[in-house]
Amino acid sequence: MKKVYGSAAEALGGILHDGMFIAAGGFGLCGIPELLLEAIKEAGTKDLTFASNNAGVDDFGIGILLQTKQVKKMISSYVGENAEFMRQYLSGELELEFNPQGTLAERMRAGGAGIPGFYTKTGVGTVIADGKEHKDFNGETYILERGIFADLSIVKAWKADATGNLVFRKTARNFNPPAATCGKICVAEVEEIVPTGSLDPDSIHLPGIYVHRLIQGEHEKRIEQRTISAA
Repeated sequence: MKKVYGSAAEALGGILHDGMFIAAGGFGLCGIPELLLEAIKEAGTKDLTFASNNAGVDDFGIGILLQTKQVKKMISSYVGENAEFMRQYLSGELELEFNPQGTLAERMRAGGAGIPGFYTKTGVGTVIADGKEHKDFNGETYILERGIFADLSIVKAWKADATGNLVFRKTARNFNPPAATCGKICVAEVEEIVPTGSLDPDSIHLPGIYVHRLIQGEHEKRIEQRTISAA
């Protein structure tokens, strides 16, 4: 089965529709599927729900879709560094479901494993627990969190082979692998596609069975701002 496509637009062809639920990889400015997000912007697909750790910054990542008002709801851990994200949330233009980072990653992983829900202590006694089922185990209270089952997963990896086996670099592994597994269809963008069989099996972070479509492209290298204060 062909997995390698010539462009992001081709790889998303026939998949996108208004109102869809998308799980996106990325952590801060690292591992963001920027080419696929740009293609979604150009397609004009709207009323989107995104599950993603954060929304990049105003002009990068999911931030470009917030600018064009294509996002209806965010399921996220972090609002910082994106002024438009914060503005839309505070003005009531954008729905926001806050999740602790570990809970969000586990919700994606659970969805990918076919697990509809799990109990966690994280968030007990806070607004995170409002409206959620509570249950006691061994004298401790836990809340029920539901697995994420998305229509589409979009992720960014460092290397792939033509069968879709993926290798991520460093913190790009925080959310990309679980995000990749929880969508009905997974489209990945990578910096390099290498010959099949050339990847060390022990270095593969995501098996190609999860990846349906694949593109190679040029990516912008961004780093988050570092603040240094004098002692």
